[in-house]
Amino acid sequence: MTTAIICIALLAALLFVLGWNVSRIRGSRGDDGEQFPTAPDDALFVAIRAHGNATEYVPTLALLILVIGSRDPATWMLVVAAVATLSRYLHAVGVLSAGDMGKENLLRLVGAVGTILSGVTLAVAAVLVI
Repeated sequence: MTTAIICIALLAALLFVLGWNVSRIRGSRGDDGEQFPTAPDDALFVAIRAHGNATEYVPTLALLILVIGSRDPATWMLVVAAVATLSRYLHAVGVLSAGDMGKENLLRLVGAVGTILSGVTLAVAAVLVI
């Protein structure tokens, strides 16, 4: 269960830090600054997308990891939970470091693929631990 708790805590921390980053950038723009940008290279737009994407996947991943961790999971299941957690961090770093949602980024791609593959695997694992 320790591995599961660590993964869940890291995912939660990522979500809150990404949310704080959006608030930080919004605040730096002041009352007259653009608060709802649509340009793919706008720093606030990029931050919003990094946070938004995390909010789309982190809750489900955390729930799956909790379910698996609360049972007697096989080691491979905990490894997949760690891969899912790492994938979310890689994706966030990839999005933020590219600075432009229109640009391809290897970290973003690896994080996205890792999230999908590990997420589906965790969903199957959750059924297997019942």
